[in-house]
Amino acid sequence: MADVAAGRGLPAPSARTSGQRRAAGIYGAIITAAILDTAGGKLPTDVLVVGVVATLVVYWLAEQYAEVLGGQIAAGALPTWDHIRGQLAETWPMVNASFLPLVALARVAGASALTAANVGLIVVVVLLTVYAWAAGRSSGLHGRQLLVATLVAIGLGLAMIGLKDLVLIHLH
Repeated sequence: MADVAAGRGLPAPSARTSGQRRAAGIYGAIITAAILDTAGGKLPTDVLVVGVVATLVVYWLAEQYAEVLGGQIAAGALPTWDHIRGQLAETWPMVNASFLPLVALARVAGASALTAANVGLIVVVVLLTVYAWAAGRSSGLHGRQLLVATLVAIGLGLAMIGLKDLVLIHLH
């Protein structure tokens, strides 16, 4: 970080960068699911899509702003614009993790808002499964450990869908 803040350029892609991209994708998928879980079934599909993307962009920028400030404190100098652009690119998966679920949601726009939101949530569960499996493989998990790490992501995603439907259908 000090090298970057001193203007010596971006570090080469590393396991840390790869991990940061996966973490950003997981975070983006979870935020997408939370919004679909909260607002899905209550808002028209187009409003929901815009709301998800706008929320993710604000979260993404806020997180990166905090990182820049933290880097400045740690290094004692502002990072270069090249470093900031690199960080934004590395964490963009936070935003684009929503694209596939939102495309799926928009494809079933003729269905009820609740059904469309559930389709989006199912796609999020699939994304979380892929992210969890890839992260587990990258960290050296195999066999039962990899299966457990992946099943936890699936379970959390399915719990979000179940809770949304419980609240909207049975308690609302």
